[in-house]
Amino acid sequence: MGTTPSVDAGNLSPLAWRLLRVAAGYEQRTVEQEVDDVLQAHVSMLESGTRGLSNSRRRELFELYAAELDDEQIEAIAAHF
Repeated sequence: MGTTPSVDAGNLSPLAWRLLRVAAGYEQRTVEQEVDDVLQAHVSMLESGTRGLSNSRRRELFELYAAELDDEQIEAIAAHF
């Protein structure tokens, strides 16, 4: 998992990012502990649409969340939100 080819982490909406995080069972503060150099504020800004992260950081977050979800869940969130 984490390699859902039909989902581009760079094109996810702020709501999709939030839903992926919640569905994967992560709180914003927990993400801070799991991904180097990503702070709760970064996650909050990404999810509110006020600021994006670099492609590499978005990909790292996506892989973190995707490891806890199946491809169908990821694709449904990306497609509908």
